[in-house]
Amino acid sequence: MAFLKDSLSGMLIYTSGDSIAALIEGEFSYHRVLGMMLIAGTLYALEVPNYFRWIDKQVPFAQNLSTTFKRTLLAMAFFNPLWIARHLVFIQLFSGNWQAINWGLLEVSTVSFIVNIPLSLMVNYLIQNKLPFKWRFIGSGLFSAVLAVYYALSEVLFGDINIMAIFAA
Repeated sequence: MAFLKDSLSGMLIYTSGDSIAALIEGEFSYHRVLGMMLIAGTLYALEVPNYFRWIDKQVPFAQNLSTTFKRTLLAMAFFNPLWIARHLVFIQLFSGNWQAINWGLLEVSTVSFIVNIPLSLMVNYLIQNKLPFKWRFIGSGLFSAVLAVYYALSEVLFGDINIMAIFAA
């Protein structure tokens, strides 16, 4: 029963965030919606809650700085640049943008991971240390959906900013 809840939640939340982002960028497609529903309702609904369960086994709840920090870092370690790049590959596949699947996605993923460390620390702290287990996948999905919309708005409002060039300066 928990997987069914996670599957439906994943389909709704991840797909909604991605669809809003795609609409903002003028890249909406029904293939992308269906693909995101498939991935969010199966792969993400299996791996994310299971990883959160693993965190609970490795670092049980305790209200001390060391424990809460470990739980937060473990969550952030899961949603690393490779996970983000894989997510972007799925988006490109479902959008039919085969040519966009290249090593540049890993660069974009790494930059987005680094730039969002302060926000991710705060949100993952809340998810891993304040939410009951049954709400963590939903909380994490909502954070991902908000980030998708944020990235789309940033792209539309500010254009394609070369963050790597800024870091190199």
